[in-house]
Amino acid sequence: MVSEEKKAFLLLKSVIFHYHGLDDDERALLEETAKEIDGLEELQWAHEFIAEDYYTAFERSRKYLEGVMNSMDKEKRLQYLISVWNANNKKGYISEMEATAMLKLARDWHIERELLDFIRK
Repeated sequence: MVSEEKKAFLLLKSVIFHYHGLDDDERALLEETAKEIDGLEELQWAHEFIAEDYYTAFERSRKYLEGVMNSMDKEKRLQYLISVWNANNKKGYISEMEATAMLKLARDWHIERELLDFIRK
């Protein structure tokens, strides 16, 4: 995974976890993911991106991610969203706000139907 993909993936996961405030479990999951993909610098970039303006972080992330993700193949985009969905399950819950945010991103990336199919299974 190249640096730009790491940034996009970690920003995706971060912005969803930050949606209602980043707790300790979410922070640990982010750090674990960053270590797994050798992306600690990219995780720091994602945190700074969000901290730049917390209230507009999701919309700014949507714009950034749309440009990066739509250049990837559909399977990879879906894989990233499924990974974030599963990470939310790993922490024990997916809030309605987080689910809605992921569905908005799936719509932006033209994979809404595929994500819904996954969720229904």
